[in-house]
Amino acid sequence: MSRVFVAQLVGLPVFGPDGESIGRIRDVAVVLRTDRTPPRVLGAVVELTTRRRIFVPMLRVTSIDANAVTLATGSVNLRRFHQRPNEVLVVGQLLDARALVVDTGRHAVLVDAAMEPTRTRDWVLSRVAIRERGGRLSRRGPIQVRRWEEIEAPGVTDLASAPQETTHLLSVFEGMRAADVAAALRELPAKRRYEVIDGLDDERVADVFEEMPEADQRELLAHLDEERAADILEAMDPDDAADLLGELSELDRTRLLSLMERQESDPVRRLLAYSADTAGGLMTPEPIVLMPDAPIAEALAMVRNPDITPALASMVFVCRPPSATPTGRYLGCVHLQRLLREPPGELVASALDTELARLQPSASLGEVTRYFAAYDLVCGPVVDETDHLLGAVTVDDVLDHLLPSGWRDAGSEEPADA
Repeated sequence: MSRVFVAQLVGLPVFGPDGESIGRIRDVAVVLRTDRTPPRVLGAVVELTTRRRIFVPMLRVTSIDANAVTLATGSVNLRRFHQRPNEVLVVGQLLDARALVVDTGRHAVLVDAAMEPTRTRDWVLSRVAIRERGGRLSRRGPIQVRRWEEIEAPGVTDLASAPQETTHLLSVFEGMRAADVAAALRELPAKRRYEVIDGLDDERVADVFEEMPEADQRELLAHLDEERAADILEAMDPDDAADLLGELSELDRTRLLSLMERQESDPVRRLLAYSADTAGGLMTPEPIVLMPDAPIAEALAMVRNPDITPALASMVFVCRPPSATPTGRYLGCVHLQRLLREPPGELVASALDTELARLQPSASLGEVTRYFAAYDLVCGPVVDETDHLLGAVTVDDVLDHLLPSGWRDAGSEEPADA
C-alpha cells in the first residue's frame, strides 16, 4: 500500500477478508504532535449500514485501492466511535484549516492530507495538499502538495477555537445523502457543526435537519438567527417542520411561525393543531392531488418528480377543486400500479379506487398502523367528516413514531464485538 489521500477514501466500501461487506469509510482519526513530526494515523471511522459509526484500527487494514478497503478480519468492534480529546478527524476537522508554509511565510488552507505506512507498520500523515493565500488581492494560488514538515499545522486547541472555512469539507459532503451528512455532523465538535450549517444552503440544511434526532435539530436551530431558521423551516416538509416546532417553547414557536411566509406557515399551523400521535399529526399536507379530468399522463409525470418520496408517489388522490389541502370533495385515489397499466390519454377518473377506507384525522397511531397492515399500503388518505382531503400519511412517518425515541442515533446501545 502506498500513499493515499484521505478525502478520496470517503465513501469507499469496507470489506472483510472473505468479501463480506462491513460499511463505508467516513473519516480517519489521527493524533497531532506538538512539533512538525507527521501525525500518527490511528484508524478509520467506518459507517455501518445501520448508520452507526465505529472505529477500525489501521493495523486491521490489509489493502486500500481505488474501489475498496479490505480488512484482515471480518470481526470488528461494534461500539460506537467516540472521539477522544487528543484525536483529530482529518476530513471533519483538518480540511479547510489554516496553516503556515515555512519557506514562503504565507498562509495556506489545507485541501487534503495523504497518509502512508512506515516500516514499523504505523501510518502517518506524510503529505498535505494546500492552497496558499497571498498577495494584496488575496488570490487563491494553485493546489500544491507539501511534506508535513514543511508547514506549521494548527494544533488541537487551534482547531477547537479558530474560525475555519468549509469549502473542501462541503465538497466531500456534496455527493452524500442527507442522512449520511446528518450522521457525519453528529460526530463533529459543536464549533465545526455550526460552521458547516452556516456554509450549507437552506434547502440542504432542511434535508439534513429532517434526518436528525430532535435534540440535534433544536441545538442547530438555536444556533441560527431567527430569519434563517424561519427560511429553513419553510424549506422543510410541513410535517417535519411541525414536529420540530412542536418541540420548542410556545414563545419560540409563535415567533418562528410569524417569520415564515403565510403560504408556508399555514399548513404547519394546521398540523400543529393535531396531536403528534394521530393521523392528523402524522400526515403530510402536500400529497399528489389531481382533478378528475386530468389525464393519466399528467399523473405519471407528477409521480416521477424526484422530490416526491417513493411512499408518497405510490398514490394519487383525486378531488374536486380546490386541489390545495384541505381540498374540495374527495373522490378517491389511484394506485401507481394502476396508473402504469392504463393508457396515458385516459382520465384519472376512470381508474379511481373509491372503496379504499379513509383515515380520520383523529385516528390514533395504533389505528393508523393497523390500517396500513390491513390494506398492505405505504400511503393512505386523511379525510375529514365533510369529505375534504386533509393530507396523506406515509409508512415512513408511521415507522418514525413506532421506533424508540432517538432511533436515528444508531449506536446508543453498546454491543459486544461481532
